[in-house]
Amino acid sequence: MNVRRLRNFCRRLPGAVENPRPPPTNILGYTVGGKYFAWFKTSEPERWRFSLRVTPDRFLELTDMPGCKPARFMARYHWVTIVDVSRMPEAYLRELVEWSYRRALGGLSGKKRRELLGEAAPSRDPA
Repeated sequence: MNVRRLRNFCRRLPGAVENPRPPPTNILGYTVGGKYFAWFKTSEPERWRFSLRVTPDRFLELTDMPGCKPARFMARYHWVTIVDVSRMPEAYLRELVEWSYRRALGGLSGKKRRELLGEAAPSRDPA
């Protein structure tokens, strides 16, 4: 998967918003309900490095792989940085992004989640 396809994948998740942040941050972030689930670094020398949150087990697995490392300042929250997304199997990368997205979505209130996903509120039957 290349950077363009990965960006499109992140952008198309329900309720996802692409948030470019200007210098000095130089990050292209993806949020759902204001919570980050992924971002790209947009300046040199780290241009298009991709970071996302993973499970603690996946964190250990990924940081043992060449081309993956703990994300700067966010590793304690189990964020990893993938140096070159084109070297990562597409299905595996999609799985990682979807988990990170669901994790961010799960941190929102039920009301906010329903608003973002366009779901009806549960009915309250007075019976």
